[in-house]
Amino acid sequence: MTARPLASMSVDLDNLWAYLKTHGDPGWQRYPSFLSSAVPRLLEILGEHGLTTTVFAVGADVVREDGAKAVNEISAAGHEIGNHSFGHEPWLHRYSRTRLEDELGRTEEAIITAGAPLPVGFRGPGFSVTRELVEVLAERGYAYDASTLPTWVGPLARAYHNRTAPPRTDDDGRDELFGGFSRVLAPVHPYRWRTADGSALVELPVTTMPLFRTPIHGSYLLQLHEISPRLARGYFKTALRLCRVRGVSPSLLLHPTDVLGGTEAPGMEFFPGMAAPGTRKVAWLGWVLAALRAHFDVVGTGEYVRRRDPRRERAVTRLDSGR
Repeated sequence: MTARPLASMSVDLDNLWAYLKTHGDPGWQRYPSFLSSAVPRLLEILGEHGLTTTVFAVGADVVREDGAKAVNEISAAGHEIGNHSFGHEPWLHRYSRTRLEDELGRTEEAIITAGAPLPVGFRGPGFSVTRELVEVLAERGYAYDASTLPTWVGPLARAYHNRTAPPRTDDDGRDELFGGFSRVLAPVHPYRWRTADGSALVELPVTTMPLFRTPIHGSYLLQLHEISPRLARGYFKTALRLCRVRGVSPSLLLHPTDVLGGTEAPGMEFFPGMAAPGTRKVAWLGWVLAALRAHFDVVGTGEYVRRRDPRRERAVTRLDSGR
């Protein structure tokens, strides 16, 4: 019997305060949280589908009681914990090397203290990545990065986001959110960055639709589902079909907002899909996971990197300066 091709899945455990912070809402400084609602729901649906995934945790949450509890429960359930920075700022590409090391180190310490192993995978908030970040990750012994989204829709997403955001008083990084149109040229297959010292770090892109380079992550699929369930199902089926034809191993990204309704995330009315009730979102996500599992062997991002076939890996890529 021929083994099914591999796919990977991950969850960015972005909390309520992180969304408000990026949006420019001052209420984020109270660090409102929806982890107590989102994490049990995510663990339940993953368990129902027999899936083990990777959850990228934010250090500023993990040092708090609810975040530490969430990480401990997620790890105890057999899921990998990755590093999603400490302060969850999508303008990570502006950071100095010293500040990058601090972001990584503080989050690593918090994750270990919460009872999970030292992380070996990283994802930058807002898909923010630079040469210096990759070099720091390699120096600290990380096995992979998952901070790229090869799509052309970044500027459109940024325009939508900024249109709903409060007026800004300084250069807060909003004009650089989600990258530029040039990201459409980034590889969709896993590859390796070559750093200055000659070491290589695996890059596992968040998959976009082959050929068209449009997103297929959970939040985007949910937006389509709110327009038309039939459209959303057809879109995702087409994406999976193209992945099989083009030899792309899908890497599906989820967020807590994919299982939460608007009443469970107060202040996030600006975020697409928050008008939908949580029960409807959970049902839709269940369909997405079942469709993915029907054609692929689904594992976490770290397990995927460990099990990948080096013979099919793309050539080493040298990371230039900048984003």
